[in-house]
Amino acid sequence: MPHPDPTTPADGPGPFAALRGQLHQAANEFADGPDALEGILRGIVDDVDRAVAEPLEIFPVCHHSPASALAMARRLREKQPKVVYLELCEDMAPLLTELRNCRLPVALQAFASEVEGFPADWSPLSVVAPVTEASAEYQAIAYALDAPGVELVLVDRSSDHVFQWDTREERPADPDTPAAEQEATLHGDAVGVEIGDLRPRFAELEEHLLRHGRVRHWSEWWHQYVEVPLGDGDHDTYRQVMLLIGSLFRRLAPGDPHRLRVDEDRERYMWTRIREHLTATGTDPADCLYVCGAFHAASRVAEFGVGGSDTFTISPPTGTKWRHGLIPSSHSAIEAQFGLAGGSVSIAATQWAKNVRRSGVRPFRLMGQADTRKPRKKTPPLPATPGPAGEPADRLSGFLQRPPVLDRLDEAELLGWSVDIVRAARRNGYLASTADAIAVFETSILLAGMRDRAKPTPYDFLDAAVTCIEKDAVPGRRDVRRLVEIMMGGDRVGQVGYEALPPLARDVHDRLAPLELPLQQRGVRRALLDIASRPELAACSDVLWMLHRLLPHGAARPIMGERRLGERSIQESWDLALGTHQRALIELGYEGVTLEQVLEQRLRRTAYDPQATTATVLEAVEDATRYLRSRRLADELGGHALDVLARERTVDGAPEVLHRVRRLLAHYRTGEPALPPWIESFVRTGYAHYCTLLPTAFNDEDATVRQVAAMLGFLFGMESLALSLGCDRTQLELAVAQSHPEDPSKTALLWAARTHLGTLPRAELRGRCAELLANPLVVPAYPRYLSGFLHALEPVPALADFVVEAVSNAFARLPDTVLLPWLPTLITTLRADGGDLAPLLIREAGRVFPGRLPALDAWTPPWDRPAQPDTTPRATAAPGGVTLLADHPGTCDALAALLGCDDPWQPAPAAADGGTPLLAAHPATALALEELLAPS
Repeated sequence: MPHPDPTTPADGPGPFAALRGQLHQAANEFADGPDALEGILRGIVDDVDRAVAEPLEIFPVCHHSPASALAMARRLREKQPKVVYLELCEDMAPLLTELRNCRLPVALQAFASEVEGFPADWSPLSVVAPVTEASAEYQAIAYALDAPGVELVLVDRSSDHVFQWDTREERPADPDTPAAEQEATLHGDAVGVEIGDLRPRFAELEEHLLRHGRVRHWSEWWHQYVEVPLGDGDHDTYRQVMLLIGSLFRRLAPGDPHRLRVDEDRERYMWTRIREHLTATGTDPADCLYVCGAFHAASRVAEFGVGGSDTFTISPPTGTKWRHGLIPSSHSAIEAQFGLAGGSVSIAATQWAKNVRRSGVRPFRLMGQADTRKPRKKTPPLPATPGPAGEPADRLSGFLQRPPVLDRLDEAELLGWSVDIVRAARRNGYLASTADAIAVFETSILLAGMRDRAKPTPYDFLDAAVTCIEKDAVPGRRDVRRLVEIMMGGDRVGQVGYEALPPLARDVHDRLAPLELPLQQRGVRRALLDIASRPELAACSDVLWMLHRLLPHGAARPIMGERRLGERSIQESWDLALGTHQRALIELGYEGVTLEQVLEQRLRRTAYDPQATTATVLEAVEDATRYLRSRRLADELGGHALDVLARERTVDGAPEVLHRVRRLLAHYRTGEPALPPWIESFVRTGYAHYCTLLPTAFNDEDATVRQVAAMLGFLFGMESLALSLGCDRTQLELAVAQSHPEDPSKTALLWAARTHLGTLPRAELRGRCAELLANPLVVPAYPRYLSGFLHALEPVPALADFVVEAVSNAFARLPDTVLLPWLPTLITTLRADGGDLAPLLIREAGRVFPGRLPALDAWTPPWDRPAQPDTTPRATAAPGGVTLLADHPGTCDALAALLGCDDPWQPAPAAADGGTPLLAAHPATALALEELLAPS
C-alpha cells in the first residue's frame, strides 16, 4: 500500500470532507486570513484521517485514563487481535508475567548501578514504567498474557536508548514535587516512561483551557471535558477524539528541538520494530492492534505506518549492564513523577470502577493477580465481532457539534460523600458536625453551578470540603484535602509478591523467617531478639545489621543493642519496615545475590573511589570487620589505606584517622594474637608522614587546631608502637623544634607538646601563662590560648590538671568583657570534642575542687598555696659505718656460699674513720652530687 505524504493534506472526498469544509469556513470567518489557522485546523483533521486509514489499527490512549482503559477492554473483546504492539520499553518484556504475583500499582524498572558509555555522575541509572489497574496498558497486557495464541510485542526504545537520547541538564527537577510524602519517593529519581503524555506543551494554551473551563489544574480539566464525555462513547468516537487531541497538542507544541527530536525518534523506533515483526512473522496487519499514546498516534514522520520508509537506523546499545525487576508504586508516586494534581490518580481509579459498573464491560485481569477485594459477580463476555468494514464514518463532526451533556445531580452519592468526610474529619481532630455535612453538600452544588456543571465533580466536592471544614489550623497529621483523597480511594500502594522479588530480597526474607513477623506488609514491626536463649537468632542479627548499613533510615532501625568492633549483643530490639521500603530492598537485588556480596562491593567501591580519603578507607575497614567479619577484605582495604595515606598532602582527616586507628588497634590487641601486618605498616608510615607535615600544619592557616592536635595525638599515642617498629624519635623532636606557629591556640598546643617531650618544664609553662595574664595587651587573646590547651588534652592527657588550673585562673582574673564573649567558644569546643575532653576535665576538677559547697569559701587552690619548707630529717652517717650486715651476717653468708666465696669477714672500721674510707679519700664525687641536688 502506498504511503501518503505526511506534509500534504488529503483533500479528497474522504470521511472527513464535510468537517474540512466547516473548518475552512470557520477559518475564513474568525481569522484575518485562511492560511495560518486553516493550516492548523485542517492539518489536525488530516492527522486523524491518516491514522484512521492506516491498515494496522492504532489505538490512542492517555496515561492512566479510565476512559482509555474502558475503551481498550471493550475493543479487545470486540476485535480479539492476535498481536498487540505496546508502547513500552522493549527490554521490559520478561517482567510482564511477574505482574501476576503483585498487587497493583507497581512499576516496571530497569536499573544499572555501573554505567559504561554514559557519564559517571549519572550513576545509578533507573527507568520506571508504572502500571495501574485503571490503565489501558494493563488491559492490553492482561489480555495478551492470558489469551491463548496472542503475542504481546513491546516496541518502544529500550532503557539504554532512554539515556542515549537524554540530556540531563534539560530535565530539571519539579520544584512542586511533594518530596516530604514518603510514598511520593517510591520511584526515587528514576526516569518515568509513560504511555500517552497528553498535556499541552504550549503554556498559553493550557492557561486558556483552564481559565475558560473554570478549573484550577490540568487533571481537573481532563476529567471534566474528556474523561466524562468519552466514558460512554463508542470505539470510533473515542478513537477519533483522542487522535484529534493528540494532533492538536502536537501542532501547538513549542519548538523544543531536543524534545521534538526525541519524540520523533521514538515514533521512528516503534514503527521500525513493528515492520520488522510483521516481516519476520508474516502476520496480517488487520489482526494486530498498536497501542500508543495519542501524541505519537498523530505522528507525521516518514516512517509512519506499515508502508513507511525504512531509513531509520537503531543505534546499538552501550556496554551498560541493565537489571530488571518490579518495584512497588503508589498513586502519589505517579502523581509526583508525572506532574499530576494530588489525588487525581485516586479519583481516576474511582471513576474507573464507576465506568465498569455502569457500562457492563468486563475488564481483563491477569490470572492469579493478588487482590484483597472480593471478586464481583462476573458479567457475561461480549461476543467477538469483527471490526467495522469499509471506510470509518466521521464521528468527530457530531461530537464537536453536540452540546455538553449535563449529568443530573446524584444526591445520594453527594450526600454520602458529605457524611463520610465529616466522619473522617472528626476522627482526625476536627470539630465537625452535621451542620458541616450540610454545608459541604450545598457548597458543592453551588460551586458546580458557578462552573457550569449540573453535577458536582470530586474536585468541586474537594474545594467545598476544604472551605467548610478546614479552619485556621490542622489538628492532626492530615488536612481535609488529604482526607478527601483517602475517602475517594486513598493513596493505594502496590506490593511486589515474594515470587516476583529478586534472589537477594527472597534470601533476606528467608533468613529473617525465624523472627516470625509479616515483614512483607507495610508498616513498622517490632522484633525482639533474645540471642542468649536462642542462639539461632544471631544469624538474623547479622542480616539486620547489614540491612541497617545498606537500606535507608527507617527500614531497619535498632532500638536496643549495638554492633561494635569485637562485641556481640546478647539481646536486641529492632523496628523493621521492610514492606514500606520494598523498593530499596529490591534495588539491592540488582547489585548482587546476597547481602554480603552487595556490602563487599559497596565497601570496595567506596575505598577505591578516586576521591576517597584515608579516613574513608579506614571506615570501610571497620565496616568489613563489624558486619562481614572478613579478615581478608579488611587486610586488603587496610593495605589500600596505607597507599592513600602516603599520597595525602593535607591534614584535613587527621582527627577521624586518629579515632579509627585507635579503635582498630584496640580491637586487634584484644581479639587477635598479633597485629595485622598492614596496621604495623600504617603506624610506621603514619608516624613518618605526620612528622613531616607537622611544621607545615602549625604554620598553615587552613589547618585547624583540632587537626594539628589530632596529628600530635597520633604521634604521641602511637609512639611506643612506632618506636618498637623501628621509627626514630629524633624525627618527632626535630618536627616540634621546627614548628613556629603564630596563632595563639596553636602556640599553646606547641607548648603542651614540648612539655610532653620534656623540652619545656611544667614550671616554665606555668610562668608563661602567668605572663600572658599579666600583660594587658595579651589578655584579650588569652581565651584562644586556653582553647589550644583544651585541644592539647587529646595528645597530652596528663596536662588535665594544668588545664583545670589555667581555666580556673582565667575565670578568676579575666574581666567580664573578655570572659563572656569567650564562653561560647569554650562551650562549642567542649561540645565538639566532649566525648574525649570533657570526662578528663570533670574528673580532674572533681579531684582538685572541694566536694561540698560550705568548704569552698575556705578552700585555696593548690597552685596558690605557698611552698612548704622541707622538714624531712636528713639521715646522718653512722659513726661506725655499715653495721647492719655485720650484726646480721646470715644473709651474706648464704649468698657467699651460693656463689662459692669463702673469704673471711673484715673487721669493722673504727669510729674515727668517719664512714666509708673510700669516700673520705676521694670526696670530689660526693661534693659534685651534693651541689647538683641542692635546692635552688
